[in-house]
Amino acid sequence: MTDHSIELHDIVDTAVAAGAFTTLVAAVTAADLGAVLKGEGPFTVFAPSDDAFAKLPAGTVEDLIKPENKAKLTAILTLHVVSGKVMAADITQAMDAASVNGEALHIDPTDGVSVNGAKVTTADIDCTNGVIHVIDTVILPKA
Repeated sequence: MTDHSIELHDIVDTAVAAGAFTTLVAAVTAADLGAVLKGEGPFTVFAPSDDAFAKLPAGTVEDLIKPENKAKLTAILTLHVVSGKVMAADITQAMDAASVNGEALHIDPTDGVSVNGAKVTTADIDCTNGVIHVIDTVILPKA
C-alpha cells in the first residue's frame, strides 16, 4: 500500500518550498527566528508575500536586515505570529489575538479575512507545527 498523502513540513521549510516568501525567509534568518518557527508550536503565521514586502518604501527591507536593526526586525516579524493553530474556519467573527510580540492583532472575517487591515490572500497552508495564512501587506507595530 502506497501512502499518497502530502508530506507536511514545518513553517520555515514550507515557506522556503513555496518560493513566494524569499524576503520573509531572509528576514526570519536575519532575526534568528528560524529555530523558533521550526519549533514545536503550534503557531499561526500571517506571512507577508514577497509582493507585500515590495510595497514597503524602497530600502526598508535592506535596512531592517542589518544586524543593528535586529530588535526592530524581530518586533515586526513576531507581530505576524500567534500562538496556537487558527484555521480560517475558526474565524467566525471579528476578534483580537495576542501576537508573539505582545501586540494585539485585529482579525476580521468581514469581506474576506483581514489582519490589522492586511488581506489574507491564501489561507490554511497546513504545516507540521501550525498554519500559514498569506497576507498582502506587512503589518508594522504601532509603536
